[in-house]
Amino acid sequence: MNLLGRFAAVAAFSSFAAGSVIAGCSGSSDYNVTDGDGGGGTTTGGGTKDASGGNTGTGGDSSTGTTGGGTTGDGGTGAMPPGDAGTYIVYPQDGGGAPDGFWDAGTIPAATQVMTFAFLNRTNGKYADSEVYWSFKTGTINETHSIAEQPFYDMPANSSGRMYFFLCATGDTTCSADPTKSQYYDFIEHTIGPTQYNGNTTRVDAFGIKLALRLHCADGWDMAIGEDYATFADDRATTFQQFLDFVPDVFDSLAQPPNAPYRIVQPGAGAFVDGGAGAHYYDSFVDEVWAANGITIPKPGPNVSGFPQNITDLSAALYRHVGNKAGTFNPDGTIIDQSIWADAGAFYQAPPADYYAAFMHMHALGGKQYAFPYDDVGGYSSYLSHDHPQYMLVAIGW
Repeated sequence: MNLLGRFAAVAAFSSFAAGSVIAGCSGSSDYNVTDGDGGGGTTTGGGTKDASGGNTGTGGDSSTGTTGGGTTGDGGTGAMPPGDAGTYIVYPQDGGGAPDGFWDAGTIPAATQVMTFAFLNRTNGKYADSEVYWSFKTGTINETHSIAEQPFYDMPANSSGRMYFFLCATGDTTCSADPTKSQYYDFIEHTIGPTQYNGNTTRVDAFGIKLALRLHCADGWDMAIGEDYATFADDRATTFQQFLDFVPDVFDSLAQPPNAPYRIVQPGAGAFVDGGAGAHYYDSFVDEVWAANGITIPKPGPNVSGFPQNITDLSAALYRHVGNKAGTFNPDGTIIDQSIWADAGAFYQAPPADYYAAFMHMHALGGKQYAFPYDDVGGYSSYLSHDHPQYMLVAIGW
């Protein structure tokens, strides 16, 4: 795609990035899901990243009852009837533009521990429920099941947890004996306290399979993040081709064999390593930002690597191609002007920029996704945090 077309596409997604993700729901003791357009909530205070690029949700404190931010929209109208005692009924409508039935999980059993996870096969007929698997390990727990075998999971409190998802067709000899050996997989991350959920989808390492999460809490707070509905509707080959059509040539190998057809890997796992074709991709903009702001700390390595953990804003600015005006940063790399995060329409508007991240945001609900370390800067990550969670719907796509 030429630069003009790329910028237009980025601008289209950015108009949603600072807004709502899904309609907020009015609080109710009946745990109803409504179908109005409440404008949605927004989360702040995203998780922190470790050196490997993973992220751990830490916003919120179950011991004090505080949360990691988030406000609820005005809420919709037309409340649905509750289920029987000890269950929740989830209906297709969510007020956030989902196709009819996308979030329909039927009747969800109420949790005996912290919250119930419900798994939804949204592979558009490519895989049967018996071929879509989830896996969770923590402490002495080690469970792997197909959706057909176990569509719900009663989630206990656990810290820095990951839940994995696998697609394994019947007769696929690479994974039929052990579905966790499938090359089609992905994961979500969370920290879940006795009365608190903190978690997210992540594209910091790679895009594996399409995932979306919808969290519902006791006060009616209701939020969805992950790949958007149009992306779920597309065939996998279409998504890969859209990536190749969008990004500059130096990013192409991220979505080509041997990575494809299984993954679109992040730039630091591809050509942007030391010695790779993109190793010096950001150098010119790094020089520009350093000169404009009189920055004195060492410049980053390939793919904006090697920053101290407290230099989050500067790292995000280099990926998003902002911050090259005097007075944006201090000489030590800390930020002065937080207003650079107010307008997502200014992100990715000129090279060099992280067009892998731009693509992942373009294809995410509300434009929010974790696509590079510290992508939570400014509130643009796919992070959810709220107290008294009741259930999490997990849509698994192809």
